[in-house]
Amino acid sequence: MEKPMLSPKEICNYVEAMGIKKANNKFEQTFILGILAGAFIAIGGFAAAMASHSIENVGVAKLVSGIVFPVGLMLVLICGAELFTGNCLLTVAYAQKKITLKKMLKNWTIVYFANFLGAFIIVVLIYYSGLLSTNGGKLGGYVIKVAANKCALTFTQAFTSGILCNIVVSLAVWGSYAAKDVVGKVFISFFPIMAFVIAGFEHCVANMYYLLLGVFAKTNPNYIELSHQTAEKIGNINFIHVVQNLIPSTLGNIVGGGIFVGIAYWLVYMKATPKVVDVLIQQRHI
Repeated sequence: MEKPMLSPKEICNYVEAMGIKKANNKFEQTFILGILAGAFIAIGGFAAAMASHSIENVGVAKLVSGIVFPVGLMLVLICGAELFTGNCLLTVAYAQKKITLKKMLKNWTIVYFANFLGAFIIVVLIYYSGLLSTNGGKLGGYVIKVAANKCALTFTQAFTSGILCNIVVSLAVWGSYAAKDVVGKVFISFFPIMAFVIAGFEHCVANMYYLLLGVFAKTNPNYIELSHQTAEKIGNINFIHVVQNLIPSTLGNIVGGGIFVGIAYWLVYMKATPKVVDVLIQQRHI
């Protein structure tokens, strides 16, 4: 009888095999899948904001947002897409010397900018759809408030929060590889992502959406008024501060996912344990 899930060591082997495959995909394949991932995460982020923006109790608002947001990663894992934070796990294949540093960095670069483009496309569609005027424009005010708070983070705050974020997100991706059915993948991806959203950690791809939508929303005086933010905080919502947030949150995500998860499990299960990846690839058809 086939096992219902992979063991931790088998997951590590599978992550290595996936890393080899991802690093050797064609540019156009990786880029299109990256756009889709950025769009999926943005859609999850917007749906979460729509559901929670008018809830005054902070804890309840975060809980509702956390329940809705995971739809983005579910789409990435089940429908297929290339998400930068998940691809930080390519460090396993690199540590095993199955891919070069150049290939790993190339994949990260393509996926990162494709994620940005995907998030930007959804931001433009949301803004011009008029949906930010929901609830008398309070949703637009909420979007500005979120962006303002993210732009106010220091480098250290964004970096450390980014580490925490991708420890959780990468574990959700890692755990999804253990499941052999859709239901299992949904459950293992749902709860860790819910936890990261409730905790308020910094996810670079989600921030591409949050910050860019804030830049668009601040052009509407009604949204600005309803955000109840100071002129200084509103002024900080610009492309310079977007970059200043994305740099440390991205670096933190790399450390959190690539080292705290990927390299940690590699040290435990693979460093001194030889195995045949080709058999795994054949069995799982990846």
